[in-house]
Amino acid sequence: MEELVVLVTPEDQVLGQMEKMKAHQTGLLHRAFSVFLFNEKGEMLLQKRAAEKYHSPKQWTNAVCSHPRLNETYLQAANRRLEEELGIKCELKSKFNFIYKAEVGQNLWEHELDHVFVGQYEGDFKLNEKEVSEVRYISMSELEKEMAAKPQDFTEWFKIILEEYKEHL
Repeated sequence: MEELVVLVTPEDQVLGQMEKMKAHQTGLLHRAFSVFLFNEKGEMLLQKRAAEKYHSPKQWTNAVCSHPRLNETYLQAANRRLEEELGIKCELKSKFNFIYKAEVGQNLWEHELDHVFVGQYEGDFKLNEKEVSEVRYISMSELEKEMAAKPQDFTEWFKIILEEYKEHL
């Protein structure tokens, strides 16, 4: 099935749909969401993208990030992808939204109106191996050290979204 993204204006007015790969090749603004999950110790959940991903494979990123479908709310999409990628359900709260553009390699761009959600999760995961190769929790201080030492191990959008997240704490 062809995966479509929802093209929007900066004010989130729908312009239409486009095949996901084409949107990433052209760098057109589209809807997206990002989920940050924490355990009760305040550690952040990271997922390592599967080796088969067409961009940013084997890189660490936030718990879940993807695109809502047409007529699907950002929250509905975030909950859907939590189940599809990590095999979990948890309560999410909307934190903020912003627009960013990042080159992700191979002449591909993420240009997204990104809605960021936060939740807490304690429990087991049932990983979709086509999407996620592993998950782990990490303290913010350890994450910052790792990202400074090995920035190539993390997705470009995660670096941007994490900085934006810190500004909204």
